[in-house]
Amino acid sequence: MSLAGKVAIVTGSGRGLGLAYAQELTRQGASVVVNDVDAATAAEAVASIEADGGTAVAVVAPVGPTETAKQLVDAAFEHYGRLDILVTNAGVLRDTVLWKMSDDDFDLVTNVHLRGTFTCVREAVIRMREQGEGGRIICIGSPTGQRGNFGQTNYAAAKAGIVGMVRTWALELKKAGITANAVIPVAATAMTATVPYFHAAVAADQQGEPMPDFFRKTLGFGTAADVAPLIAHLASDAAADVTGQAIGVGGDRLQLWSHPEPVLSAFNEGGWTASALESEFPVTVGEQLQSVGERFPALPEELQPPQA
Repeated sequence: MSLAGKVAIVTGSGRGLGLAYAQELTRQGASVVVNDVDAATAAEAVASIEADGGTAVAVVAPVGPTETAKQLVDAAFEHYGRLDILVTNAGVLRDTVLWKMSDDDFDLVTNVHLRGTFTCVREAVIRMREQGEGGRIICIGSPTGQRGNFGQTNYAAAKAGIVGMVRTWALELKKAGITANAVIPVAATAMTATVPYFHAAVAADQQGEPMPDFFRKTLGFGTAADVAPLIAHLASDAAADVTGQAIGVGGDRLQLWSHPEPVLSAFNEGGWTASALESEFPVTVGEQLQSVGERFPALPEELQPPQA
């Protein structure tokens, strides 16, 4: 593929997954606006891209406010004269169970992930439509948004909402030639580094060693570099007909997530009364109740985390 002449914004790209996305996009020929809340981190990201022969500038600002969205899009036009690709990756975590989660915990996470995705996409789309040459919107979701996860009410709400917005935008932006997709990465990050189950995989990644096959193949869990090529593909002309999708990637695995669909339909003459539900629900719906949360296979003995 070639992204030569294309211009991208990647929010939250100072380090981790976001930096891997920005580096891959520049590797494929795009110029990139890097974003982080820390000036030194943003500068290091730009330097790493330039050292690899790429082109990048930094915008230091917190994602969420409309002002930041405008600043990012303005930077793309001021430095490169156009905007073709937006990757909304910025995020924060404030994990705790529902009954301990404060208003601030909920508001901060949803503001950065959900509102930040909305404000950045809205501003980018306004300018892409004016430009009249189509565009690519790539929003970062999470397995938590697809399946739920203990202690992540705020994060699950935001990530599920992002996928819902992507499906809507795919409909609204089709005429303008702008695609909208969600990527569901499964990779070693600051969040997974704290989960004992992933200890062996994260330790290998930190030491620059290959992850065990159990993680890469069985779980589809890998590195940030494993996710980045999908970002570049969705940003390219080769993916012009791909829109409204939630696509998972990690390790050696690529997944296409389904849209929510009814798993069964049951009818009762005259409608469903309380008594009819009491008698019929267990045999019509009860046997098809859906699971929640992710289910991981048992770790092989050699990959068990060290005991405290």
